[in-house]
Amino acid sequence: MSTMHAVRGHRRGGPEQLTYEVVPRPEAGAGEVLLAVRSASITLGELAWDATWTDSFDGSGSPRTPIIPSKEVSGIVARVGQGVTDWDVGDEVYGLIPFTRDGAAAEYVAVPAAVLAAKPAGLDHDHVAALPLAGLTAWQGLVGHGGLHPGSRVLVHGGAGGVGSVAVQLAAALGASVTATASAEAADFVRELGAEQVIDYRAERFEEHVKDMDLVLDTVGGDTQDRSWQVLRPGGVLVSIVAPPDPSKDGGVFFVVEPDRAGLDELTRLVDDGKLVPRVDRVVPLAETAQAYTALEEGHRLGKIVLRVS
Repeated sequence: MSTMHAVRGHRRGGPEQLTYEVVPRPEAGAGEVLLAVRSASITLGELAWDATWTDSFDGSGSPRTPIIPSKEVSGIVARVGQGVTDWDVGDEVYGLIPFTRDGAAAEYVAVPAAVLAAKPAGLDHDHVAALPLAGLTAWQGLVGHGGLHPGSRVLVHGGAGGVGSVAVQLAAALGASVTATASAEAADFVRELGAEQVIDYRAERFEEHVKDMDLVLDTVGGDTQDRSWQVLRPGGVLVSIVAPPDPSKDGGVFFVVEPDRAGLDELTRLVDDGKLVPRVDRVVPLAETAQAYTALEEGHRLGKIVLRVS
């Protein structure tokens, strides 16, 4: 049996449950490719998702332990499964792995071929791995659910984070006027991403500085989401990736990002045009994955934390 190094969780919990070990290497089933993982990316809250540990989004399904975390991957096709005609061995690809499958914190991962896209040629694997979840979340939230168009007035909460840093760039690249909330320490970083105005959420109340927004992208939730209604124009849209907005108010949308090759192709086009650069806070070796998840929970970052596998 072929083996590989991987990070697995044998019991549901946080980073303390993750171990670096030698495990059986997966095979590419029908419609799948086996990727030799070069880099993977991790997401705040991922180890608390029901989909990480079971075969359903609401936790009602069967446990999948031991699990391999990390749903964002950049790598090289090592094998193709039956029926796969769009990828060949040696192709460099990236994508968002469906949430109820094992992830990319491993030397190899089997992924449905349909969710993968060609890797942007101008980026290394570390930066490409930082793009799928954050990029697709920003794309689907701003464009698909938020109806963003040139001239839109957009407020992005958490503009320095993994999703926020992509959303600011994406909104600006698509011709929107972008305001973002961030810490004072991250303000210059967020302005460089394309925000025209950055509001220090620790020292100021954003609702006292902006109004008549066409779209608010909420990556924070809680009181921040509740106060966001005050800054929307009539007919404006509040899109949240954290929790469903108040159902008594019109214009609220909650969604969970989905794997999407077409969306990845749009992101690649923006990368190739120089309008989008995935931001990486730090790169750590695969063996330090548990520590990386702990770091996610302990402070603010400028972009994503990436696992270097190769």
